[in-house]
Amino acid sequence: MKNVFAYFFIFFISIGYAQVSDFNTVNFTRADNIAKLNEGYSLENLPLLAHNLTYNLPTDVEKFRAIYTWVCNNIKSDIRQDDIVTNKRKKLKNDSIAYIKWNNEYKKIAFKKLLKHKKTMCTGYAYLIKELCFLANIECKIIDGYGRTVNSNVDALDMANHSWNAVKLNNKWYLCDATWSSGYSSNRIFIKDYNDGYFLTDPVLFAKNHYPLDKKWLLYNTTTEMDFVTSPLVYGETFEHKIIPISPQQMSVKTKINSEIDFSFKTLQETDNNTISLVYYLGTKEYAFSIYDVKNENGFVEFKNKFTKKGSYDVHLKIGNDVVATYTIMITKS
Repeated sequence: MKNVFAYFFIFFISIGYAQVSDFNTVNFTRADNIAKLNEGYSLENLPLLAHNLTYNLPTDVEKFRAIYTWVCNNIKSDIRQDDIVTNKRKKLKNDSIAYIKWNNEYKKIAFKKLLKHKKTMCTGYAYLIKELCFLANIECKIIDGYGRTVNSNVDALDMANHSWNAVKLNNKWYLCDATWSSGYSSNRIFIKDYNDGYFLTDPVLFAKNHYPLDKKWLLYNTTTEMDFVTSPLVYGETFEHKIIPISPQQMSVKTKINSEIDFSFKTLQETDNNTISLVYYLGTKEYAFSIYDVKNENGFVEFKNKFTKKGSYDVHLKIGNDVVATYTIMITKS
């Protein structure tokens, strides 16, 4: 039964990845170049911007690509604005009517800042993507829900804190996140660093750190709320490498000394066994665990590790220099 379940799980993920590869034959170079040619263009005339980005492209997916990459590379994340909304959301957590009323008023301020200064938070990114798509005659929706990071919705669905988009291309829905594609914050400073992993992302991978309020926007994925908050933590690098962690299924693992733990993940990209490692940190120093029985077939990678010392470890799966999944492993006496 265990093998049957494993086969079904891998097969299900493979179906998901088929969605990502729908446009493998499309060359996005032209769309990306058009986005670059329009770098710095004003938001004061959105119809003209949408026209400039899309009129010379033959397919909807190329038009959407130009819109998406332009937004990601020309809009900055507004950390202060995000703080204001987060704090107000916490303050009015038990008074949804008051929060909605406040939010509707604050949106006016936020959208003025977006248009004038090209700075916004996730709702602004999603709004701009949707508006430009509307002007290009592409069906697109704003999806609200929970974003899971090291600081939010780690152990439970604390509060809805994120927005992203669903776009319909060739009569099929796809998911993307322009906010997290655009870059990241470091010491409260926005660092522009485009991450293509959030563009038309596989729904199974997307649900590792996005959970919609309306579950239909999981698409065919069956991730539950419990799955979402108990799974390993993933990062932007996980999306860049197109990694879906499979086992352990949960972030918190408890086992005994000298017991084997099976690690596995699915990847769309070719992964060299020599780049896979399992590490932990003491201060700033990194230590590697010994892994063995490494198998890498058809994009499914698995290996084993045996913990020989008692203790609690924050264990990180790495591909090259990038951490792609984090587990908390408690080792007890045998």
